[in-house]
Amino acid sequence: MVFSSITFLFRFIPIFMILYFAAPRRMKNVILFLGSLVFYAWGEPVYVLLMLFSTVSDYVHGRLIDRYRGKNAARALLISSIIINLGVLGFFKYSDFLIGAVNQLFGSSIPLLGLPLPIGISFYTFQTMSYTIDCYRGEAKVQKNILDFGVYVTMFPQLIAGPIVKYRDVEEQLYLRKPDITAISYGCCRFITGLAKKVLLANNLGLLWTEISGGNPANLTVLGAWLGVVAYAFQIYFDFSGYSDMAIGLGAILGFHFPENFNYPYVARSVTDFWRRWHISLSSWFREYVYIPLGGNRRGLPRQMLNILIVWMLTGIWHGAGWNFLLWGLWFALWLILEKLVLGRICKALPGMFGRVYTWLIVLVSWVFFAIESGTGALRYLSVMFGQGTAGLYDSPTLFLLLEYRVLLIFAAVAATPLVHRLTQALFQVTGSVTVAIRRVLEKLIPALLLLASVAYIVEASYNPFLYFRF
Repeated sequence: MVFSSITFLFRFIPIFMILYFAAPRRMKNVILFLGSLVFYAWGEPVYVLLMLFSTVSDYVHGRLIDRYRGKNAARALLISSIIINLGVLGFFKYSDFLIGAVNQLFGSSIPLLGLPLPIGISFYTFQTMSYTIDCYRGEAKVQKNILDFGVYVTMFPQLIAGPIVKYRDVEEQLYLRKPDITAISYGCCRFITGLAKKVLLANNLGLLWTEISGGNPANLTVLGAWLGVVAYAFQIYFDFSGYSDMAIGLGAILGFHFPENFNYPYVARSVTDFWRRWHISLSSWFREYVYIPLGGNRRGLPRQMLNILIVWMLTGIWHGAGWNFLLWGLWFALWLILEKLVLGRICKALPGMFGRVYTWLIVLVSWVFFAIESGTGALRYLSVMFGQGTAGLYDSPTLFLLLEYRVLLIFAAVAATPLVHRLTQALFQVTGSVTVAIRRVLEKLIPALLLLASVAYIVEASYNPFLYFRF
């Protein structure tokens, strides 16, 4: 079940919200827990048991770590928790990849397991693992109520594609939250905004990418290659940021405050800045639980470079079991290291536009590795982008696609910047009865129109994927 579906919008969420808000306060977590299980089981009935296993395992580990705090047993329990979490994640996500790699290296014929990837396993595994680590560090209180801990792990708004929420960030909200009409209103608007980003922008831009990438590679022009990767860059941004908006909005309706996951990454002036703005919850997770424990930047420049390399190798394979994701992570590691050494100072010294263009080029190349799983296919696509082995600079079909999608691309480019937000903020600061009246009308009219347009699209469209579900 995805947020941008008729089943979710007109069946699951109305029934769930009626039950949730009608329930007394002490029963809300029960409704949220059971509703989250139904939500997950709708598409993954068997793997609900896997998620419940992770929940019970880390709940027990947290209780035992608290009991043996300050003793060697606590450290052993932490290691046990990490091994179990990474073992489950590795088995279901990477076993076939590793078997395939062994077969290629040694010419063996070990059969693949063919296990389907449990939806959201990368997200909820990182959440439960961060809980036990924080309990061991003394940065989070141990949760003694297994139902409340289960709500934290299974909470459907951010269960299957984030943002990654640390337990300590929502600890008090698990039992102290109260209905707030302002938060509910904000949550509804935030959800509708995310829904519109997903179905009106991401889905249509995805059609352009599919049209270009699915054609005969021999017919690909330079303009077509660049047009395709730009479309994909906008698609994945509006797809994932739209989902994050919907998750944050649903969380606000339920009384939770989830962390922001995006901050206009395509206006970044460096690759370092880009990763402070893109998938913020994942970047902060790796920084807090991997980069800093490895020594961060405290042990000299060579060690810092090694730490960056390790973190970005892990970041790459976190996204998927494939060589292309490893290359994607190493690509960013290369540029982040170069920025630490010299490029960062150059970016700061030059006008901001230079940094933005440079960052855009690096990021666009990275999306080719990300989108095309075949290494040879990615290299062939990149060679066309830079003028090698092409069918020419452009042709009539490419120009037709450019003209067909020009309005959507312009709108996407504007929506990916803070321009609309700044104009909205400026409007809110203007006083005067006419301005206030216009603002109040727009506050209600725009979300209603976006919801109407989004639902109309969902009813008619057959293309409605969520890209980050496969991670």
